[in-house]
Amino acid sequence: MEVTDKHISYRIYLVAVVVFLMAIGVAVKLTNIQWVEGDYYRKLAKERSVKNFVIPANKGNIYSSDGSLLATSIPNYKVRFDAVAPKKEDFDKNLQPLCDSLSKLLGKSSQFYKTEFLRARSTKNRYYLVARNLSYTEYMKIKSFPLFNKGAYRGGIITEQKTVREHPIGLVAERTIGYERIRPNGTPDGKGIEWAFRDYLNGKDGKRLMQKMAKGQWKPIRDENEVEPQDGYDIISTIDVYIQDIAHHALLKQLEYYEAEHGCVVVMETKTGEVKAISNLGRDKNGQYSETVNYAVAESHEPGSTFKLIDLIALFEDKVADTSDIYDTKGGEISYYNRKVRDSKKGGYGKISLGRGFELSSNTVLVQAVYNNYKSNPQKFVDHIKRMKLHEPLGLQIKGEGKPIVPQPGEKNWYGTTLPWMAYGYNVSMTPLQTLTLYNAVANDGEMVKPLFVKEIKEWNKTIKKFDKEVINPKIASQETIDKIKAVLENVVKKGTGSKLYSKDFSMAGKTGTAQMGYSDKANLYYASSFVGYFPADQPKYSCIVVVHKPSKSKGYYGADVSGPVFKRIAQKVFTDVPSTNEVKSLEKNIPIQDKNYDTYYANSSKELNTIPNVKGMSGMDAIALLENLKIKVKIIGIGKVKKQSIQPGEPLLKNSTIILELS
Repeated sequence: MEVTDKHISYRIYLVAVVVFLMAIGVAVKLTNIQWVEGDYYRKLAKERSVKNFVIPANKGNIYSSDGSLLATSIPNYKVRFDAVAPKKEDFDKNLQPLCDSLSKLLGKSSQFYKTEFLRARSTKNRYYLVARNLSYTEYMKIKSFPLFNKGAYRGGIITEQKTVREHPIGLVAERTIGYERIRPNGTPDGKGIEWAFRDYLNGKDGKRLMQKMAKGQWKPIRDENEVEPQDGYDIISTIDVYIQDIAHHALLKQLEYYEAEHGCVVVMETKTGEVKAISNLGRDKNGQYSETVNYAVAESHEPGSTFKLIDLIALFEDKVADTSDIYDTKGGEISYYNRKVRDSKKGGYGKISLGRGFELSSNTVLVQAVYNNYKSNPQKFVDHIKRMKLHEPLGLQIKGEGKPIVPQPGEKNWYGTTLPWMAYGYNVSMTPLQTLTLYNAVANDGEMVKPLFVKEIKEWNKTIKKFDKEVINPKIASQETIDKIKAVLENVVKKGTGSKLYSKDFSMAGKTGTAQMGYSDKANLYYASSFVGYFPADQPKYSCIVVVHKPSKSKGYYGADVSGPVFKRIAQKVFTDVPSTNEVKSLEKNIPIQDKNYDTYYANSSKELNTIPNVKGMSGMDAIALLENLKIKVKIIGIGKVKKQSIQPGEPLLKNSTIILELS
């Protein structure tokens, strides 16, 4: 008995010692947690119950020059169904009316939805996809449907929202407007204006400190955000929707008829370099045309006969030839280093002047003129190209510009045939926009300006940054040379290769081009047809280039036939077919408002104006600028152009009065 008691005592002592040691361990651990690791655990607890949530900034919009919305961000919704959440009686009672409502909105049969919901209920699917890519209006309708109107916990509706970038007026300059996206590997990527100006468009996200509550809910800790979101700025592009629409459809019609592979068109304002229209259309595997590649900006290729303009500039500036100089076309074929240069007309043109040779796009005439005068010093010819900065990229506002290629004498790619081949547009490479910039300089009396795609960055009616005209070369040639070249470019349309485009009612000037592509492999040889010039010929307002690649040979491939009609259609539409004057007028001064340019209207209307002007049809930003200059307070509803104004035109102008503008 005594032995048994001793064993019990030992066990008690052992248990006591273990408990004591555990107590010491707990005390040490608590002390360690409190004093040594306390900061870490307090931080961890805070992170799990309190954290900063990102408040996304609103991305800025992209507008056309006349205030039309080209790109904007809109909410996009996805609706799912938690089939376990609703009670049986609610589910059974509301299932049929819910399915009927969904059928009416989304188009599938009521029985389809009933079968799917019953299956989801039986399999306890808590994340069944009901619909995706819903607009806000559609989303609000679905939220009001039977069962779903009971909310997430009783009705089982689950909604997911994301913001998507939309182009409200469709394919207008879609590739130039561009995009911003995240690649699958997580790196950012993009194109066009969206990508080049993303730092302005995206704004800065805000932060809000929130605390975790029951059922996984979070609530703000304080009323104010830790960091307020800063919305992105708006981008005002140079695109004119009216001209863009004309250019897009004129190009599309021609591509479809000639079954071409791809093509582009650019319309530029002569004085400023503002790109008013740019369309890039390529054919997909289904034979449909869409904007996938910015050919006008990125595609550098041999220009063919449109390059001959440089020949005349060099020859006239160096005074080694004139338009009246006579050249023998030698039966339409001449040879250099056992390689032949041929005219498009079999048998040639006989003996003709240099000016006439340019008008008829005679390869033999232009090649002889250049080779005879520069064969002993080809660098002198190349230096003319360099002085005009045509050997360098333009340095555009958007990324992806193709690099021009101009061979240099003495380099490994310079051969005996290089100079004569350059004379008619081969062995050199330029993008359509680079070629247009040269012709635009001629139209602009020698001043070469950089093409502009964006003219202003705004925070509503406040200008953040403005992009003015940028001069690349103040005078690419003497005025004497420019005048001579203008005359022959006009003659190209009147009596040269572009004579099919001539109209007695409207003057145009330009140059045709038909370049062979892939000529190293005769089986894959095709043509790039082009026309570049300006209009009206006497007082150029716009310059334009059209390039069409790989038209059907059976239907035609010459520049005058394929690309020229697109140029003519644009010129006629802009200035003759459709009046460009809006009949909205100032009641007091009877001043017409031009659809494309309100500068004159601003200037005249601001002088001693005593009545409210009519701003209907103006973009919101233009209307604000005009009215605020008149000391009128402006309130805006919506975006776009002015649809209504609260103070009617002609009413007395009262300083500091408030006008409400409703925008479309």
